[in-house]
Amino acid sequence: MAENRTYTKRNTTPAPIPANEFGKLPPQAPELEEAVLGAIMLETDAYSLVSEILRPECFYKVAHQKIYEAIIRLATKQEPIDMHTVTEQLRKDGTIDDVGGPYYITLLTAKVSSAAHLEYHARIVMQKYLARELIRISSEIQTKAFDDKTDVDDLMEEAEGMLFQVTQQNLKKDAVQIFPVVEEARNRMIQAASKEGASGIASGFHALDKITSGWQRSDLIIIAARPAMGKTAFVLSMAKNMAVDYKVPVAVFSLEMSNVQLVNRLIMNVCEIEGDKIKKGNLSPAEWDMFDRKIKILEDAPIYVDDTPSLSVFELRSKARRLVKEHGVQCIIIDYLQLMNASGMNFGSREQEVSMISRSLKGLAKELDIPIIALSQLNRGVEGRTGIEGKRPQLSDLRESGAIEQDADMVCFIHRPEYYHITEDGEGNSLVGLAEIIVAKHRNGATDTIRLRFKNIYTRFANLDDVDDDPMAGSANYQSFTSKINGDQSPTPPPPPGGNPFGGILPGGAPY
Repeated sequence: MAENRTYTKRNTTPAPIPANEFGKLPPQAPELEEAVLGAIMLETDAYSLVSEILRPECFYKVAHQKIYEAIIRLATKQEPIDMHTVTEQLRKDGTIDDVGGPYYITLLTAKVSSAAHLEYHARIVMQKYLARELIRISSEIQTKAFDDKTDVDDLMEEAEGMLFQVTQQNLKKDAVQIFPVVEEARNRMIQAASKEGASGIASGFHALDKITSGWQRSDLIIIAARPAMGKTAFVLSMAKNMAVDYKVPVAVFSLEMSNVQLVNRLIMNVCEIEGDKIKKGNLSPAEWDMFDRKIKILEDAPIYVDDTPSLSVFELRSKARRLVKEHGVQCIIIDYLQLMNASGMNFGSREQEVSMISRSLKGLAKELDIPIIALSQLNRGVEGRTGIEGKRPQLSDLRESGAIEQDADMVCFIHRPEYYHITEDGEGNSLVGLAEIIVAKHRNGATDTIRLRFKNIYTRFANLDDVDDDPMAGSANYQSFTSKINGDQSPTPPPPPGGNPFGGILPGGAPY
C-alpha cells in the first residue's frame, strides 16, 4: 500500500516544466487545462462547447492530451462522458497509469464546480497552444537559417507553409443570429435592383451575365479548357471589360506569362493590333496613331498584374489581402491553378496538393468576400472522344483533382468547335469564329451554354451583337444567324448604305 500511495502522489503533482533556451517557460495554462477537462466530465453537453476549439495537442501536459483523446473516443461512439467512463476508456487504451491513475481523474472533477466559463477557458488554452506553435516554428526556422547549406527560398516557403497551417487552425467563425444576415441579403438585393439584376461583377459578356447575374462575392469560379482554347484570352477580355468599361479594380496573377506578355495580350485586345506586329514593333503610321490613342485606356485602367512564377497559395493569400486593402481590388484572376503549389507542406500526391490549393482558394474568396476566378487545365479525355457532342468538355475532364469540381461554386468550360475542324453545327450553321462558354456547374443558379465571338487575330472574345469591331457583324446574314442562335426573334436590321459590308471602315479603323 505504501508503494501505491507513493505512486499516486508522484503522478498527481504536476511535473516541473522545463525552461526553453531563452530561460523562459513556454506559454501554458495547466490550471485551466484541468478546469476544462473536469468540466467536460461533469456537465452532459460540455464537450460539444469545446469540440471545435480544442484538439489533444492543444493541451500542454501529455497526461491531459491522453485524457482528452479518451474523451474524443467516447464522443465519437456517442457514449456518456463522465469520470467513470473516461477512466474505463483510458484502461482500454492502456494509458490509465500514464495519466496518474483513477485518482487523478477524480481530482480533476473535484477541482471544478460547474462548466459556466468552459468556452472562455478553452479559448485561453487554445491561445497558449498557438503561442507555443509560433515559438516552435520560429525556433526551427532560426536554426535552419543559421545553416549555410539551407536554400533561403525553400526556407521561406517552408516558413509560409507552417504559418499558414497555424492561421488555418485559428480561423473559426461563430454562428450568428439570422437577422443581420437577412439584412445583408436585403441590401444586396437592393444593389442588384439598381444594377438591373446584376448583383455581382459584370463580365461584360451579356449572355453570360444573364446566367450568373455577374460574378458573385465569395464565389470560386473555375474556367477550364484544353490548351489553345483561349482561356487566358477569355479572362483578359473579361478583365478589360471589368476594369475599363465598369471601373472595377481587378488583379491578375499570371503564373504562365510574364507581365509584359500579358500586357501585350491586352494591347492586342484593346488596340486591335496583331500579335506579330506588336512583337516586332512593325506598325504602320495609322496603327501607331491608333495605338497612342487607345493605350491611354489601359494606362488608366485599375488592373494589377503579378507574374510571380510558381506562386504558392500562401504567397497568394498575403498578396491578395494587400491588394484588397490598398487598392480595393474586387476580383482576382489566377492563370492558372495547376501551376500553383503549396510549398512547405507535405502531401502524399499531387492530387492532394491540388485539393488543398482548391480549398484554400475557396476559403480566401470567402475571407475577402470577392470572386476568385481560377483557370484550370482539362485532361486528355476530350481528345479521345469524337463528334460535336463528344468534344464538348465535361466535369469529369477536370485535371488532377475532383476537389476542384467540389469546391467551385461555378465551373465554366471554353469550347471552340473550329479548333477540332468542326465548322458547322447539326443544322448547317457556320461555327467559324464562334466559341461556346458552357456553364457546367452553378451552385446558385442555372446551367446553360452561351456563344461568343472569338477573334483569333486579336486573341479577343466579344459578344455576338458587338458590331463596332467586326466588319461582318453588320451584314444581314450575320445578324440573322446571331439572332437565331440567341433565340432573338427581333427584326434583322438592313445592311449598311451602299451595300458595303464594312460600313465604310476597315478593321483597325482605317477608311475603306
